[in-house]
Amino acid sequence: MKISLSNESITTLRTDLLALGVRSPKPARDPLLAKLDRSLGGVLTRCIKDEEFTGKKDEKLEIPAHGRVRARRLLLVGLGPDKDRNDESDARRLAVTAARAAKSRSSVALVATADDPASLRAAVEGAVNGSYQFTRYLTGKRKPKRKLGKAVILIKSAPTAADTAVVRQGEAVAEAVNLARDLINITANDMSPAFLADIAAEQCKAAGIACKVYDKKGVEKLGMPLLLAVNQGGSREPRFVHMTYKPVDAPKGGPRVVFVGKGLTFDSGGLCLKPPGSMMNMKSDMAGAAVTLGILVAAARLGLPLEVHGLIPSTDNMTGGNAYRPGDVFPSREGKTVEIVNTDAEGRLILADALAYAAEMKPDYLIDHATLTGACTVALGDYCTGLFCDDEPLVESYLKAAARTGEAYWRLPLDTELRDQLKSKIADIKHTGSRMGGAITAALFLKEFVGNSPWMHLDTAGPAFLDKPHGLLPQGGTGFGVLTAVRFLENLVTA
Repeated sequence: MKISLSNESITTLRTDLLALGVRSPKPARDPLLAKLDRSLGGVLTRCIKDEEFTGKKDEKLEIPAHGRVRARRLLLVGLGPDKDRNDESDARRLAVTAARAAKSRSSVALVATADDPASLRAAVEGAVNGSYQFTRYLTGKRKPKRKLGKAVILIKSAPTAADTAVVRQGEAVAEAVNLARDLINITANDMSPAFLADIAAEQCKAAGIACKVYDKKGVEKLGMPLLLAVNQGGSREPRFVHMTYKPVDAPKGGPRVVFVGKGLTFDSGGLCLKPPGSMMNMKSDMAGAAVTLGILVAAARLGLPLEVHGLIPSTDNMTGGNAYRPGDVFPSREGKTVEIVNTDAEGRLILADALAYAAEMKPDYLIDHATLTGACTVALGDYCTGLFCDDEPLVESYLKAAARTGEAYWRLPLDTELRDQLKSKIADIKHTGSRMGGAITAALFLKEFVGNSPWMHLDTAGPAFLDKPHGLLPQGGTGFGVLTAVRFLENLVTA
């Protein structure tokens, strides 16, 4: 989608849909609303009254313009009371709402809620993300006849070169989010570990990122027995992907950040088979991998001057005759032996080997994204990610970044009193504990493999894939995590 800036009047701009954020439904309190109302001959005031539009957060009112202004339709979006004002958040929410409402149209325009660069970039990101549609498998009349191709953001003054640079930044980040969404939504019959690795290699080549892909023999040489164990039951070979973004202007001795993303391209539960309903959306169990790729691509397109690595361990978890079994014991790359308890807890196994690999790189920050536990969803619901970390400065900086993106995180404890659940009588460690505190014991298991690295585990089981849109997030793959990770990296650069 093409994004442009304009300082044209709201009454003369030609567009299919014009969106305006509203805090008060009374035109007398809002000069732009009053201007539209005058042009419409008072129709806007009557519609606001008839539809009982109050301007509360996320409330919408859409009406035809009947040729009285050059926009074909008008959309009022409630931003809530002025005491709750947050220009960056308001800009993102308005843009997402406007773009969604205009999906079946060709163009949309929205009035910027503020003039600062942060709000402008949020509006750009919101417009691109709000226009997202996944149509890969639609054919004939079922394929949308039109898709939103143009968005105009109306600002007070003539656009400057600095404004245009902000637009390009917002597009780069939002397109990385949409890339992650596309990958998550592709069905498992297409999305094999090899296909995921090929896509990663293609995207890295286009963005100037070094990418090394290891096939099954390569994984064996790397020494990742837990990844190979999970892969045993399937017919599709595993892959391990190491992406490296290290620009020439990265300062010597600057921070090295490593992201690890769970890449389960389909999870049947293995021999501990999932019920059919729980298996339906398991194409999304590689959301962490998709987000990791999105983060690297966005960092490269933004030209961030720091070293960032992305690691993707990828496999299916299937039920073939050679599938790994409850009660089996396997070594790990880190050295610990692991007793298998539940083959449907496979994500932490492949992450264990990847995290051990990452720890050997001596990162300044090690962060993993994984759709890891149903227990986290039980605790936090579908829209919030569980954050596990004992490094207080890292937690503070990550939550600071999240506060600007609209992505919800909640810190959960790495409660060492639950560590006893992972004690094994025949191996160094069991890979699962009881159902009680399941998200915590999963995080505690991962912690065994990160060495002394400053590490954060993000359990995205809830918001990575949604059955219906919610807030800023679309139906299906959401790309949750890209926006916050990129903000975190940008903050490292400017710190």
